[in-house]
Amino acid sequence: MRTTKRSLLSLSRTTGRFTSAARVLPSFLIAGAQRCGTTSLYRALAQHPLLLKPVLHKGVHYFDVAYWRGMSWYQGHFPLRVGAALLTHRYGHRPQAYESSPYYLFHPLAGQRIAADLPGVKLIVLVRDPVERACSAHAHELARGYETESHFERALELEEERLAGAEELLRTSPHALHHSHRHHAYLARGRYADQLDRLEPLFGRDRMLVLDSHRFFAEPETAYDRVLEFLGMPHLGYPVFERYNRRSLPRPVPRTLAGRLRDHFEPWDARLVRWLDGEPSWRR
Repeated sequence: MRTTKRSLLSLSRTTGRFTSAARVLPSFLIAGAQRCGTTSLYRALAQHPLLLKPVLHKGVHYFDVAYWRGMSWYQGHFPLRVGAALLTHRYGHRPQAYESSPYYLFHPLAGQRIAADLPGVKLIVLVRDPVERACSAHAHELARGYETESHFERALELEEERLAGAEELLRTSPHALHHSHRHHAYLARGRYADQLDRLEPLFGRDRMLVLDSHRFFAEPETAYDRVLEFLGMPHLGYPVFERYNRRSLPRPVPRTLAGRLRDHFEPWDARLVRWLDGEPSWRR
């Protein structure tokens, strides 16, 4: 079954590459953060008839780990222009394609690549309590087999050593991959303000929308309205909102550790106020 699926995906990618010039490019990207509700938002937006998801799968991961494949490979993942033209005629509004790759926010070169190859593209970023995000990411990577340390606190202790030299490697060797930078950055990925500040000079504040994922799940209609307004898309009714990729923690985080982590993230959380137009929900 897996072999058949891989064969079909390979065939679809080959077909997509050969027809790439006849396909649309994305108008916006859900760029992260990991474990912050990106899949749930992606699936909600996919129910809008004028928001076109990739043909094959949610995250293309071109601008972070597959940039060497070239733009024709990337464009081959998206719907055909003829289909988009039919939708324009039907609804009287041009559709927009998109994808969701949460590593884009954290990868040191992804922003530069996106800005160069997709001029005018918009970015949507979701952020959540970074302590919860770190716990969730550890459980996620452990379940997928990318993490070998079952104790969350020990994984945090190893993070600095695991990530040492990672950014320099990725910047100096553009096609390099770094396993720990992608899978073991439990604290670093939760310092959202650093990543947003790195992207702002490339895209400008008006082309970046940052959503508090806790508020998204509490009031999905309000968040959905904000996204459509940001994209300039017509409101055609609300989708069915569901929560995807929820993963229970293997064991509760000790209260003392959670307190230390909350203190650690405080300076970065404070810098999110201007992005969220208010204090993050987890700091209230």
